[in-house]
Amino acid sequence: MAEPRFGRLLTAMVTPFTADGELDLPRAQELALRLLDQGTEALVVCGTTGESPTVFYDDKLRLFEAVIEAVGERAPIIANAGDNCTDDSVEFARKVVQLGVDAVMAVVPYYNKPPQEGLYRHFGAIASAVDVPVVLYNIPGRSVVNLEAATTLRLATDFENIVAVKEASSNLSQIAAIIGGAPDGFEVLSGNDEDTLPMMGLGATGVISVASHVAGPRMAEMLRAQAGGDHTRALKIHLELMPLFKALFMTANPIMVKKALELCGFPVGGTRLPLIPANDQQTAEIARIMRHIGLID
Repeated sequence: MAEPRFGRLLTAMVTPFTADGELDLPRAQELALRLLDQGTEALVVCGTTGESPTVFYDDKLRLFEAVIEAVGERAPIIANAGDNCTDDSVEFARKVVQLGVDAVMAVVPYYNKPPQEGLYRHFGAIASAVDVPVVLYNIPGRSVVNLEAATTLRLATDFENIVAVKEASSNLSQIAAIIGGAPDGFEVLSGNDEDTLPMMGLGATGVISVASHVAGPRMAEMLRAQAGGDHTRALKIHLELMPLFKALFMTANPIMVKKALELCGFPVGGTRLPLIPANDQQTAEIARIMRHIGLID
């Protein structure tokens, strides 16, 4: 495998909040550095895991600035700039790029259920408005509409700065079609931790991970092993971590990963409504799994 543009282990970073629900920018900076120290190679800021629907534009800009300040040149910063309105996405992406991010990510517009031609024009408008790489984000479980392989490949071919897709469809046939038909240099990244190993077997370059918040070194080892041809080692780690992958999504993300960070001794605050904290049963289960696989005592 060629060396990927942003690295193999990218983390979809949670957004820390204070006890009263405000942005906790110092904690966000500490978290960014902690993730890099534990094997993360690039940060995706204020995506789904970062609670983007409840972090408004001005606060997103403050969050991006804080992470850029903390990280400096250590790792690429990918800012989630996409929304379900094309004009808003274009305007916001332009503002984000002025901060000095390394790339922007844009999700399939949610709720309004655009046809494939609408998706092509939406992502094309964003890509045409900025001079940094653009990562597409396909997550039909949340956005309802699937970004089909033909549309992804059309965008990858027609726009030089559309350089990757975060695929969270779990549709391996679709993913294989994208990898097989993509122009040189276009990357497919797993959007689900549990799909990472099978997707890399098809030619994906890595993952935009949630589990790396608490299992970064082992995720990094798994990716290195798989990319280096030690598939037996990679599979062993994958199977060891599979209970964690499942547990982190027993309820809506990022409820459980924020609880997992708290259990690791690195609290990042709660979630904003309509998301709610993990209940006692969920907390007990994630703690049991983390103890079982050696992440906490």
